[in-house]
Amino acid sequence: MASKRAALALLMVAPAFGASYRFGALWDGGKLWKDVCLATQGARIQSVGPCSGASVDLSRYTAIPGLIDAHTHLTYILDNPVSQAGRSEAVVFLSQENARKTLETGVTTVRNLGAADYADIAMRDLINKGLMLGPRMFVSGYGLQISRGRTPSPATADGVAEVLRVVRQQIAAGADWVKMYGSTGSGRDVTGFETYTFDEMKAAVDAAHALGKRIAIHSYGPEGARDAVRAGTDSLEHATDMDDATIAEMVRRKTFYVPTIDHNRYYADNYVKLNYPKEAVADLNAFVQRNLETARKAFRAGVRFAMGSDAV
Repeated sequence: MASKRAALALLMVAPAFGASYRFGALWDGGKLWKDVCLATQGARIQSVGPCSGASVDLSRYTAIPGLIDAHTHLTYILDNPVSQAGRSEAVVFLSQENARKTLETGVTTVRNLGAADYADIAMRDLINKGLMLGPRMFVSGYGLQISRGRTPSPATADGVAEVLRVVRQQIAAGADWVKMYGSTGSGRDVTGFETYTFDEMKAAVDAAHALGKRIAIHSYGPEGARDAVRAGTDSLEHATDMDDATIAEMVRRKTFYVPTIDHNRYYADNYVKLNYPKEAVADLNAFVQRNLETARKAFRAGVRFAMGSDAV
């Protein structure tokens, strides 16, 4: 692990002045190079080819392109010793480990979909300034949610007018993407009851696009997915049991599908650690199978996919 971290540190520092690295192999997405050097200048790769002159010896390693995780929650901390609400400084501090671990897996870019107190915006800016080690982050601030018997938060939006206000508020705060919860479902809850109407989703999509931003809509179930796609969402998160018409519309609109299949398997495997009742395991595993089947059907139809872990 020490040598891995040293190599990672070298690659993170290199853009400041440029360097050359020698790898035993390098995959560029289409071709496998052997005994090759990669040269950087500034924040860009300058060349890949035969080695000449001095280089940092990483010949024990194979280089791959940086991976992209299109659905993360780097500011969610399972063992947080402080309250997250109103404690964004502590959350950002504790989230450094999540950012570092993410980078060490080879993920160099994430789309972080939902964070309290704009902690994700703070993390993004710290990483961009070189003050925190982590992947490049595209962030959404608060995810829009309807009132559901909880204390209203900056994310609460009921009706078209409120949706417009909250979308604009997230973008004004510095969000790169807008996140909207179009159905129930999270953690051990695998229900998928639609929460926002088509008109509310369309208002959110139009408001985001009018300000030059894109939107991701969460829906565990088919109804929320159908209306999210019809409304013009740029990406659809999690959805299961989608019908053929919704899938065909995704193909036509070139909507990205981010099924996040593996996170529910993680919840099932770690139900004790997460304090879920044992009976939740069967529901989670059943959802994983439905999620897989929907993803297979969407893939066969030609839907565009993006990998999202939904990692906490």
